[in-house]
Amino acid sequence: MIPDLVREARRAGLAVGTDRALAFGRAVEVLGPSGLYWAGRLTLCGGPDDIAVFDGLFRPSPVGARRHPVPIGSSRGRSFFGAASSASSSSGPAVRVAASDAEVLRGRDIAELSDVERAEALRLIGLLRPAVSVRRSRRWRSSSRGSVDPRRSARAVLRAGGEAARLSWRRRRSRPRRLVLLVDVSGSMSVYADALLRLAAVFVRLRPRWTHVFSLGTRLTVLRGPALDTSDIPDWKGGTRLATSLTAYLRRFGHRGQARGAVVVIFSDGWERGDPVPLGVAMAHLRRLAHRVIWVSPHAARPGFAPLAGGLVAALPHIDSLVAGHSVAAVSELARVIADA
Repeated sequence: MIPDLVREARRAGLAVGTDRALAFGRAVEVLGPSGLYWAGRLTLCGGPDDIAVFDGLFRPSPVGARRHPVPIGSSRGRSFFGAASSASSSSGPAVRVAASDAEVLRGRDIAELSDVERAEALRLIGLLRPAVSVRRSRRWRSSSRGSVDPRRSARAVLRAGGEAARLSWRRRRSRPRRLVLLVDVSGSMSVYADALLRLAAVFVRLRPRWTHVFSLGTRLTVLRGPALDTSDIPDWKGGTRLATSLTAYLRRFGHRGQARGAVVVIFSDGWERGDPVPLGVAMAHLRRLAHRVIWVSPHAARPGFAPLAGGLVAALPHIDSLVAGHSVAAVSELARVIADA
């Protein structure tokens, strides 16, 4: 795949040396087959004029694929992905390529994927790099704009002997907003819990000091470390006691300041094994502590969805956003919602 594209780029007139070819190979290793186009464009093109030549090696992808072009194949009658092609088949439907497959995979329900497809979906989630939600600190820092810093301005006047001096300015510092992720690991959520834990691991790697992850099942379990291995969860695929687990979180961690001003994300389908009324009470308390409460249900994007589960009905008045988490695309959108909170 890589040598074919490099060879065709050179034949098209691009000055592709050994350094660019090696950089292209490293980029494909990082981005995978779905990033072939952009890996080549960023490494094999030396200037704006080369982009048009590089795009000439590609043709528009079929409906439903990515918007950027996809490879049409080399002059030897083979595509860059190793699939046989011929001039007689050019009028027929285009060959499906890895970029299109990855895009289709992003929108499919995780519960409907095979083991191989689910592993690829988890890999795509692990590659996410969401932005960090920030808040203004009480501390100030000097700046060229903002509000007048009275102390520094007054000291400048005193140093000038009482004469008028240049004003000093200040702005409040920014710091990451605390993120709390509560993942339902009951039997009904086990298909999606792996994907949601993978997203949690991304946030832990990005800001370990400000991210806290817990599993909710028959008990509350604190998850630590960047791996977030499911083997550390004793009640994996067990029952669901959301009210008990959430109340335990509030007593042990929430009241001590962890939930105050934080973005709290609850991953659950809302099936409550016990009485849902205590869950409503716990959610109301959590809402008073947190900056924003986001509930993620894997069923929220399904046609005709209605919040009929007992736990979700009790929690619904106390949440700020109800979002889906059933696919890679939905998880990516969830990361954006968290960053914008």
